[in-house]
Amino acid sequence: MKQLGGIDATFLYMETPETPMHVAGLTLYEPPADFSGSFFEHFKEFFLTRMHLAPIFEKKLARTVLELDHPLWVDAGELDFDYHLRRATLPGRGTWRQLEDLVGDLHSVPLDRTRPLWQFTVIDGLDDGNVAIYSKVHHAAVDGGAGMAIAAALYDMSPVPRTVKPPEPKKKARKPSIEERAILGINDAVQNVIRQQLNVMQAIPQVLGTLTDMLAPPKGGPDIPGIPDVLAPKTPFNVTITSQRSYAARALSLTDAKLVSKATGTKINDVVMAICAGALRPYLQERKALPKNPLIAFVPISLREPGNADASNQVFGMLCPIATQIEDPLERLKSIQKTANDSKSLAGTVKDVSPKDFSLLGAPILLPGLAQFYGRTGLADLMPSTTNLTISNVPGPPFPLYCAGAKILAMYPVSIPVHGIALNITVQSYQDKLNFAITADRRAVPDPQALADLFEPALEDLKQALAKPAPAG
Repeated sequence: MKQLGGIDATFLYMETPETPMHVAGLTLYEPPADFSGSFFEHFKEFFLTRMHLAPIFEKKLARTVLELDHPLWVDAGELDFDYHLRRATLPGRGTWRQLEDLVGDLHSVPLDRTRPLWQFTVIDGLDDGNVAIYSKVHHAAVDGGAGMAIAAALYDMSPVPRTVKPPEPKKKARKPSIEERAILGINDAVQNVIRQQLNVMQAIPQVLGTLTDMLAPPKGGPDIPGIPDVLAPKTPFNVTITSQRSYAARALSLTDAKLVSKATGTKINDVVMAICAGALRPYLQERKALPKNPLIAFVPISLREPGNADASNQVFGMLCPIATQIEDPLERLKSIQKTANDSKSLAGTVKDVSPKDFSLLGAPILLPGLAQFYGRTGLADLMPSTTNLTISNVPGPPFPLYCAGAKILAMYPVSIPVHGIALNITVQSYQDKLNFAITADRRAVPDPQALADLFEPALEDLKQALAKPAPAG
């Protein structure tokens, strides 16, 4: 039994019918050449031998007494695999567009909180004979780093699956009585709230000192950028969202992105944001919705230490203008590099002193009520925002992986839009590819394929700009 931290629990509290809070992946597989039969049944048999390597598969939520504090992860007991492992077959030709549309539909459905918070769907019927798996896990259980740890449990380095140690027999534990659970639950909740409030109080002087230094850095002190004047311009993405999702995914050359990065002295993350900006600019121009001021992206930052595979969220974030007002692709990239460095420095000064957890009496009741109020009143349509979209870049393995003997061809993220931020672009590298994926509200972005088709030209624009001779000086 383990209690959720404040960040993990927040993803539960933010969840409404319009804003499911699960993250997912779309993985494309090439079955072995000599494979025959049902890949779904084959994968299911394989999965059952590996699921114990990722404990979150066998945990479910339990409320604290009177819902005074964050819920707990407890053993789920027997699982209903007809719910957790499913099969879908694409109709007709089984095109990539049909696959994208199916992923959007699957991603629109919240997970059942009475069960472990995960579900895998094996998708066959693709016209090229390959197979896809859409896998979703609630964000309360994992962030991107922990998701990679789950992948490590299921994936192998060769077509021959490695031998894993079978799970140990579970010991039956005595269940405490209702009276015991009530007393323990209330005591634990109160003690946890007191402990968290003390942590916050202890952090206040340091946080205030950091904010003071940011606003007026001490003379002769370190060069800390001030708080940027970033109020995001209004776009079609900054609206109250529905429960329906749209989805599109494209693969770009990682080698080409690295060439741009090396030639310009920028980071791959800068290039990723420049590609996104280079696609968003013509997309919004065509719809006569490109603001004069730059779009502002929320960029998650991982706090996870190397080797840490805990199934919990360890994330922070920064706001970064992505220079969509600049026409020249290289000038746009350089502008992104500067603002990203400034934003990261600013975010770093705050994250180092911010409490990493929180507790609030009655949070499981109070915070979901606020989330529902925000969505039902349509405040996102009226209130100014500091963010237009989310852009996230998750590094993946540079070598081929296998699952159940099948070669993994591509790994595409499927992410979370929220009220006021209806567009999420998440990128994951795998081998020599940058796999770009758009997850959006279907009403705000009904044509994600149109935006996705602009990623490749945006990268090509950067390459062509590099090839141009420098102006005579």
